[in-house]
Amino acid sequence: MPVLSRVSRCFAYWQEFSKCYAQTDVPSKCSAQVEDYLECLHHTKEIARAKTVKAEFIRKAEHQAHEGRKAADILADGVIVGVGLISRGEAAHSK
Repeated sequence: MPVLSRVSRCFAYWQEFSKCYAQTDVPSKCSAQVEDYLECLHHTKEIARAKTVKAEFIRKAEHQAHEGRKAADILADGVIVGVGLISRGEAAHSK
C-alpha cells in the first residue's frame, strides 16, 4: 500500500516558483523556477534524455550486429580470411 503524504513531490519547486513570482515585477525572470517545476511534474527532459540514450544504444548495437554479419557472411561464403601474416604486396611478389 502506498504511503500517503500531504505534500506532493513537486511542492518545493512550486514554492520556489511562487516565491519568485510574488517578489518580481517581471514574471519572465522566474523562467528557471517554472522550468524546474514543470520538469518535476512531467519529466520531459528526463524522458527526452532517456530516448536519446536508448536510440544511441540501439544504433551502436545495430552497427555492431551489421559488422558481425559482415564477418559471418565472409566466413559462411567459404572465402579464406587473411590473418595479416602476409601483406598483399608480398603475396603478389611470391607468385
